[in-house]
Amino acid sequence: MSWLLNLILILIATAVVAWVFRFLGQKFTHNKPFFRDMPFAVAFGYVAGLLVLIAAVSYYFRPVEVNGVPSAGVIFFRWAVQGFIGFAIAAYLFRLFGRAVGTAGTRKLFRAMPLTAAFGVLVILLYAIVSIFAGSIAPYGQEEIFANANIVPGGNPMMGGDPNFPLGTDQIGRDIYSRLIYGAQNTVGIAFATTCLAFFVGGSLGFLAAIVGGWLDQILSRAVDVLMAIPALIFALLLMTIASVWSNQLGVDRTIFMVLIIAMIDSTRVYRLSRAVGQNIVVMDYIEAAKLRGEGMGYLIFKEILPNATAPLLAEFGLRFCFVFLTIASLSFLGVGIQPPLADWGTMVKDLSQFINFAAFAPNVATAPLLAAGAIALLTVAVNFVVDWMLHKSSGLKD
Repeated sequence: MSWLLNLILILIATAVVAWVFRFLGQKFTHNKPFFRDMPFAVAFGYVAGLLVLIAAVSYYFRPVEVNGVPSAGVIFFRWAVQGFIGFAIAAYLFRLFGRAVGTAGTRKLFRAMPLTAAFGVLVILLYAIVSIFAGSIAPYGQEEIFANANIVPGGNPMMGGDPNFPLGTDQIGRDIYSRLIYGAQNTVGIAFATTCLAFFVGGSLGFLAAIVGGWLDQILSRAVDVLMAIPALIFALLLMTIASVWSNQLGVDRTIFMVLIIAMIDSTRVYRLSRAVGQNIVVMDYIEAAKLRGEGMGYLIFKEILPNATAPLLAEFGLRFCFVFLTIASLSFLGVGIQPPLADWGTMVKDLSQFINFAAFAPNVATAPLLAAGAIALLTVAVNFVVDWMLHKSSGLKD
């Protein structure tokens, strides 16, 4: 209970300091609006944020070793802080470069781009380059097995590392660095293709149901309701288990079944959104005018409705991509997704997770599973940053 007592004392002390902070601010600024209208909760937030910042700085400068034993927590925290600062600087320089180089349209785009969006665009470009040129960037093949297994990351021979394998090797001797690069090609590429397929199917059927209505709308909507009533991951796991038997019998790659299954499941979410948006658009006068001109169904969907539904569909595309990306990684982690010897980040997290047990005395070893998990998290954050900015632009909102 000592930790609970300490927490209560810290909260009480923070509340007292927050009250004093607001009171002194009102006195020294002669009751200016900033401090006069400041709620106590806001003052408490300022003080609590300052305390967290002080604690983070003090923790960052703690000794890396305590009694000769490396502190894994301090090492991980330092890497996280340094990575955050490094990416922030790189995003700022990238935005400056975009403002100075390129066409008039791209320079204008970069001038209006917030730093978070610049960070997201930079990360997505890096992932795209790595995915496309994985074969040229990776020093070894994703299936190549070497004699030395479980080499420690870092490349220091004194610590059990090898300069030829900067991120070490896994249990059977495969280079983690190379597999991390090929994992971007496999995981991200398949997720992007799956998301595009889900949007094509779900968006087309949703707009079709909104235009036609009647019995077609009822049949499609009730089928979608049934599919959405089943938890997505459990449903995908069940279908992938069945597909694993069919793939052996039909001689079809299991990855194709995985793309079709996840696209079918996620198309239900896209259908609901596109149908709702389409129903608000089909009642507009320009849709009626297009029908009177004798325009076909394809023209109405792709020329009239789709351009006016860009903002919500764009936001949904970013979210769907992240969910598909995480679903593929989850299925691979469970053993029914992308199959060996292909590299996949979900499988890498699963295979290397046992190295976390060595974090107490060998922090470098414990970083192995965090590399793939960090790659998944970084891309998810980057995509959401870009989607949030593009949604803000397309919605016509002003800062």
